Amino acid sequence: MPYQPFSKGDRLGKVADWTGATYQDKRYTNKYSSQFGGGSQYAYFHEEDETSFQLVDTARTQKTAYQRNRMRFAQRNLRRDKDRRNMLQFNLQTLPKSAKQKERKTKKSSQGQLSHCLSPGVILEELLTAESMGRKLLAEDVTAEEKQRQIRSSFGAYLGLGLLWHNSREPHSRWGLERIRLQKKFQKQFGVRQKWDQKSQKPRDSSVEVRSDWEVKEEMDFPQLMKMRYLEVSEPQDIECCGALEYYDKAFDRITTRSEKPLRSIKRIFHTVTTTDDPVIRKLAKTQGNVFATDAILATLMSCTRSVYSWDIVVQRVGSKLFFDKRDNSDFDLLTVSETANEPPQDEGNSFNSPRNLAMEATYINHNFSQQCLRMGKERYNFPNPNPFVEDDMDKNEIASVAYRYRRWKLGDDIDLIVRCEHDGVMTGANGEVSFINIKTLNEWDSRHCNGVDWRQKLDSQRGAVIATELKNNSYKLARWTCCALLAGSEYLKLGYVSRYHVKDSSRHVILGTQQFKPNEFASQINLSVENAWGILRCVIDICMKLEEGKYLILKDPNKQVIRVYSLPDGTFSSDEDDEEEEEEEEEEEGL
Repeated sequence: MPYQPFSKGDRLGKVADWTGATYQDKRYTNKYSSQFGGGSQYAYFHEEDETSFQLVDTARTQKTAYQRNRMRFAQRNLRRDKDRRNMLQFNLQTLPKSAKQKERKTKKSSQGQLSHCLSPGVILEELLTAESMGRKLLAEDVTAEEKQRQIRSSFGAYLGLGLLWHNSREPHSRWGLERIRLQKKFQKQFGVRQKWDQKSQKPRDSSVEVRSDWEVKEEMDFPQLMKMRYLEVSEPQDIECCGALEYYDKAFDRITTRSEKPLRSIKRIFHTVTTTDDPVIRKLAKTQGNVFATDAILATLMSCTRSVYSWDIVVQRVGSKLFFDKRDNSDFDLLTVSETANEPPQDEGNSFNSPRNLAMEATYINHNFSQQCLRMGKERYNFPNPNPFVEDDMDKNEIASVAYRYRRWKLGDDIDLIVRCEHDGVMTGANGEVSFINIKTLNEWDSRHCNGVDWRQKLDSQRGAVIATELKNNSYKLARWTCCALLAGSEYLKLGYVSRYHVKDSSRHVILGTQQFKPNEFASQINLSVENAWGILRCVIDICMKLEEGKYLILKDPNKQVIRVYSLPDGTFSSDEDDEEEEEEEEEEEGL
């Protein structure tokens, strides 16, 4: 590389003076000269050496289709932009390509007749021609009378064509019907593309058929309920505790996806007794309380703003007392699956992925896991009173591990609330302290419908992503479980992760892991406001307290975020049972 010596005493202008002849003025000849003198490092020497000469390739390069026809594309775009501007100027509609071809054929066959001017594209052309004729006539040197006559004729054609187009827009005319037909054809071909990524949601069925003689007493929308807050809630008071609990097996906390455990089918009896059929609530209603319910019913109301599917609760106003019941032979106790997902399951019929079959599968999994993770057949934690739903001749090992805690809340001065709450198990701490727990189960039925989160791959390494996905897909179910745990006063909420053994087999399942939460902390994690939950409950109670004595139904609309209160005629939901009993008695008499 050429190098020219440079001295520190030289001026900076010398740095760029490679030739030494930059300054032609004699006064500045030696001003920037270097003390080393000018070098010959950058001198040019011509050498006639043609050994390195190479012939340049003069062959024509292959152009792409766009480069070969770029002028044609540019002209087409210019014509298209011009047509669009003209359409916007005259507020006309653009026809599809097939209609334009049909217009051209009609135009050629008509040979100048006016019928071809009835389509938007041809009308526009005639309008522009007529207008240009009028402008051109104004510039020609003709007499005033002749000019006025020609102007009137040209603009008469202009207005006449507009009138023809206006008449063609009439829906009952021949041309109006043709325009409507073409418009429907265009919408059928291209209208669906606007929402290609949005699958049509099927209308959901109501949990109960609304009859014509039911009267709407009140209607509450979810945005209004989400603003409710209630802070005047007293500390709960335990009135009576019943049942016996088995101890939790801590070996299930060490289960991972690599050491999965099969889910066993455990045949035990689960009592899902409604409020008015509970003998303890019947006894307490005689002396104390004016509002009675179970934790499952209250949890449904307190977290109702997250629900999507339809549900219903029966309300009975007896004197000054209020009873919240579930309807007999209803799906109230079934656990929904992917209810709040972006694409909830929509299979129909006998498909094992239909919403009802998935709900039955989830309920089956929850019952079996809540018993399998306990030390079955060993020591139990007994409450002071026995299980009120177990008869003396029944085997205690056939009864599910459950304990009932009847608790009392004061909501202000006028509401005395009594609730039957449940515990699923008991757990001993490091120092031997006893902690009551609620055991629930999340189930995976198809990872493709869970935002692509495969539990067998993500559960051990990214459990937060799994619980976040479940919170998105099953927000209502998790909120109900959290409310039940808060009402019962459980110290922990145990969640089990159960998946299908094979995605196409809904009868075999495996346990992939467990997780433990404190209900208060978990409520804050899932953004469940306890003040809002109590506010919704207090609002519903106040509305029902203003009603007259009788039977009512709280129904969630299947397709809207609305809750309605219906007044039911006498004998509703009870006459059907009486008729069935009478039919059974008649069949027995005929058999005898």
